[in-house]
Amino acid sequence: MMTHKDLIVWKKGINLVKVVYDMTAGFPSSEQFGLTSQIRRSAVSIPSNIAEGCGRNSDKELIQFLYIALGSATELETQIIISGELNFLKKEDVAVLNESVNEIIKMTTSLIKSLKTRNETK
Repeated sequence: MMTHKDLIVWKKGINLVKVVYDMTAGFPSSEQFGLTSQIRRSAVSIPSNIAEGCGRNSDKELIQFLYIALGSATELETQIIISGELNFLKKEDVAVLNESVNEIIKMTTSLIKSLKTRNETK
């Protein structure tokens, strides 16, 4: 039986969390409860919602949680852009993070489409 731990998108989400924590460690201490916390929570939310959806009883519920993960990914993308604009992140770091986030967005969208197609053919 396949679990969330078998999904490449979940694994990429876990890796993204590690990179986000590393890159936000250098944010100003005044942002500890602001942007730093928000970025980290958004990043953690992505693999967490994928895992929660996989733990549910149906593809319909999984899809619902994948949409939540997708929302967290787009929220994170915006926060990364803001961090770059505020010069909390270097342009290269913004590019690396956005590339990872966009890959996760594409993979999550594809998984949603695949699950919807599978359910239409049942």
